[in-house]
Amino acid sequence: MKKKNFKKLIILNIPYVLIGLVATNVGEAFRIAGGTNASEKVQSVVLDGCFGTAFANPLPSFHPIDLLVGLAIGGILRLAVYIKSKNAKKFRHNQEYGSARWGKHEDIEPYMDPVFQNNVILSQTERITMNSRPANPKYARNKNTLCVGGSGSGKTRFFIKPNILQMHSSYVVTDPKGYFWIGQ
Repeated sequence: MKKKNFKKLIILNIPYVLIGLVATNVGEAFRIAGGTNASEKVQSVVLDGCFGTAFANPLPSFHPIDLLVGLAIGGILRLAVYIKSKNAKKFRHNQEYGSARWGKHEDIEPYMDPVFQNNVILSQTERITMNSRPANPKYARNKNTLCVGGSGSGKTRFFIKPNILQMHSSYVVTDPKGYFWIGQ
């Protein structure tokens, strides 16, 4: 097993080693270029044709600085490929991309309190506990609610009135038209 993994590791990294060996010639071109600072060396490499001199010999340069440049270029390229592969999207095979499903009663059950009066009513079958410290802390949720819907959709009748009639917490209810009343 270890021999197989070692062989795979060698085969996958051969291109980076080869690029690093070719990059030693780039290091040689900068090393033989005239100039004292980086900008003068770049001008010398471009204008004086140091690349031609460095790449005249097809073998890599084994000067320590050239080997360091080749190692750095090969390592940077390998690091870039590794980072790119780690940021790849995680595809779910045999599933349509973005295929969500409707929640079931079992999905919201951990968020509900077994005592009906200790819950905020969300729908006929779904509720969320008013307890700020449930038994399992990962099921603690914010209790703020925003009820939005079109005219006549039942916001007051089916959401606001039943929750206010629970009388288990403080509520701030805004009714800009003034049609809201609890009793008739």
